[in-house]
Amino acid sequence: MSLAAYQTAQKRAETPRETEYRLFAQVTRALVEIEQLPRTEIARRMDILDWNRRVWSFMAGECADDANQLPDQLRASIISLGLFVSRYSSEIMQKNAEIAPLIEINRMIMQGLAGQIDPESEALNAA
Repeated sequence: MSLAAYQTAQKRAETPRETEYRLFAQVTRALVEIEQLPRTEIARRMDILDWNRRVWSFMAGECADDANQLPDQLRASIISLGLFVSRYSSEIMQKNAEIAPLIEINRMIMQGLAGQIDPESEALNAA
């Protein structure tokens, strides 16, 4: 492989933080889209809320692992947010609660991740 091809491949490889950022950007974009949908679009709303819930469930599970190297306080906060997202997602579907709080939480996480990502990253530019 030529040096240029290697450098291109290296630029395309994402760090774990870039992958997390990109995932949160995708699911947050989907939440924003369903916020605009009529509340009668139940199946679409449920699919996206479930996707967001699964993202948070995964993140909380990773933080519950003793091998996780994040600071304990941050891990506890992410677990708490994951529990909140799960409960609040149910409220959205059962009581027509607003989606905006979930969007805001995801955006705050994205801001935190953005501070740990190279400003030239494709993940930041794609969001």
